[in-house]
Amino acid sequence: MTVFHLLRHGEHMLAGRVLPGRMPGVGLSAHGRAQVEAAAAQLAGESIAAIYASPLQRTRETAEIVAARLGLPIGLREDVIELDFGEWTGLTYDAVRADPRWRAWSEARSIAALPGGESMRAVQHRIVDALVDLEAQHRGGIVLVVSHGDVIRTALLFALGVPLDSYGRIEIGLASLSTLRVDGAGMRVLRLNQLPTL
Repeated sequence: MTVFHLLRHGEHMLAGRVLPGRMPGVGLSAHGRAQVEAAAAQLAGESIAAIYASPLQRTRETAEIVAARLGLPIGLREDVIELDFGEWTGLTYDAVRADPRWRAWSEARSIAALPGGESMRAVQHRIVDALVDLEAQHRGGIVLVVSHGDVIRTALLFALGVPLDSYGRIEIGLASLSTLRVDGAGMRVLRLNQLPTL
C-alpha cells in the first residue's frame, strides 16, 4: 500500500487576476507562503519518504517550504506540471470567459482541448502514469506530490471512477491536501481538499 499526499501550491502573485498556466516567474505571495507553512506543519507528523513537485516556480517554492520542514530533497517531475493553457496563458479570467471557445471547454472537459494547449484527458493520463511510476518506486511508503489544482482534480476523478465532465464537482483550494491510497484493489481517496489552518 502506497499513500500519496497531493498538495496544491499556495496562493501566487497573480491569483484571481490572471491565468498563469505555465508562465515563468510566478512565485508565491506572502499569504501563499503562510498557507504552505501551515500545510507543512500538518505534514510534519507524517512519515513522508519522498517529495516530488512540478517544476514551475510556485510549486517549487511550495515544495521547498515543506522540504525544509521535513528535511527531505525534492524531485522535479514534468509529468505533474500545470495544464498547458495554450493561447489563454497570461490572459485575465474575464478575457478567457469572453472567448467563445470557453463554453465548450467548461461544459465538456472529456472531449474539449484548450486552444493551442492540452486536453484534460492528456492531463489525467500523465498524472495517473506519474502516480503509477512513483508507486513502483516507493511501494509501501508515503509520498508527497506538489502540483496544481487541475492536475490534482483529474487524479481524484480517476480514483473515484468519475468522468472528467464532473470536473466542477470537486474543489481543490490553494495549499489544500488531498490523499490517495494505491494498493492491489486500485486507488482510493482518503482525503479531499483539506485546507490549512492559518
